[in-house]
Amino acid sequence: MAEGRDHADTVIHAGWIVPVEPDGQVLEKHSLVIRDGRILELLPWRDAGLRYRARVTHQRTRHALIPGLVNAHTHAAMSLFRGYAGDLPLEQWLYDRIRPAERKHMSARFAAAGVSLAIAEMLRGGTTCFSDMYYHPDTTARVALRAGMRAVVGTRVMDAVSAGWGAGPEDILEGGLSLYDRYRGNPLITVMLAPHSPENLEQRSLGALKRLAAEYGLRLHTHVHETEAGIRSLVERGGQRPLARLRSTGLLNHRLTAVHMNHLTGLELEQISASGVHVVHCPRSNLKLASGFCPVAELLERGVNVALGTDGCASNDSLDMLDEMRTAALLAKGVAADLTAVPAGQALRMATLNGAAALGIDAETGSLVPGKQADCVSVDMSRLNCAPLYHPVTQLVYAGNRRQITDTWVAGRQLVADGKLRTLDEPHILQQARRWQRRISGGRRGWFW
Repeated sequence: MAEGRDHADTVIHAGWIVPVEPDGQVLEKHSLVIRDGRILELLPWRDAGLRYRARVTHQRTRHALIPGLVNAHTHAAMSLFRGYAGDLPLEQWLYDRIRPAERKHMSARFAAAGVSLAIAEMLRGGTTCFSDMYYHPDTTARVALRAGMRAVVGTRVMDAVSAGWGAGPEDILEGGLSLYDRYRGNPLITVMLAPHSPENLEQRSLGALKRLAAEYGLRLHTHVHETEAGIRSLVERGGQRPLARLRSTGLLNHRLTAVHMNHLTGLELEQISASGVHVVHCPRSNLKLASGFCPVAELLERGVNVALGTDGCASNDSLDMLDEMRTAALLAKGVAADLTAVPAGQALRMATLNGAAALGIDAETGSLVPGKQADCVSVDMSRLNCAPLYHPVTQLVYAGNRRQITDTWVAGRQLVADGKLRTLDEPHILQQARRWQRRISGGRRGWFW
């Protein structure tokens, strides 16, 4: 190697680098330099070769390098319920099928198998960070860390349902704080408070959440205004609309990430914009459950940070963020009756930097800029479905698919190489999924198993 060059751990020579910030920038024939898990520099191929000697060099000259996708709302262990109760009315789907199955099968072993399956799917699809809200968050954190994936893990709080720690919200919150203490300062795992929804909590529990969020600087992540039926139920019980309830408790602020937000009044739109609340849009889940339409274009116009999530596999069936991104862009145009709503670059930002901002980790990830963690994804743009290639971002959003994802890095560590998982045992994960399928379906082997 030539003398006088700076050391780098990894250099990726890409056909295009899409850093996401600044908006609209596409760097052709550029290299991304990684040292100690962080992005050191982005520079032209020739300059990178002259300036750096790298321990590992990747030639991805037909590929677009984008920030790792951020799935800002999941119930990861629900991957084991994928396809279990499809095409049923919402109340029947939830109360007659999903909730009984959860009560019967939920355990730390179930969570470990389901989260492993979800992480394998997400990594193969270019997702480098996910936000989870489900049972056994300690297991979720442990499995994510073992896989090398970035995760924001929520302590799920409901007044009537155990989350794996005791039988009430006080026990659950105490367990959540223990989890926070365990992972405080961990570069990959962040802990948040994840009350299921304002409809499921008594006022005292909302007050406790407010105190803990303020004392520990924790974010809150909750379903808000997902269905008209849920809103109507709370009002009929003598309460306010869910968003108003959060506002009256002092929880409507920049630490709140509100998921779904499908049914909003003009006043509520104003309050969301003024308070700095983040919104996570889950278009495919909302469509499948016929839950409603989030007014994404109007929220963005008002300056609200809107991110994307898949929701759980019981409602979406897929953890594919490229599909989610495309659906979000197309649906926004239809809902707003405006074909310029959510253009391709904005859809990509919603799936990356906006997601990181909604989770409070945008200083570390979500875009490819020097100093941030090297969470990035290589997408082969030479495939038939992207030819001819006029603009890589447009093709990625409207024509791309997860089979084009060749490599995934988290904090500079390559977790997917040439389409193969490096930190997870795919045959074992599939074997575990088959075993759980037989248990959940009462012994039936299922199709093609």
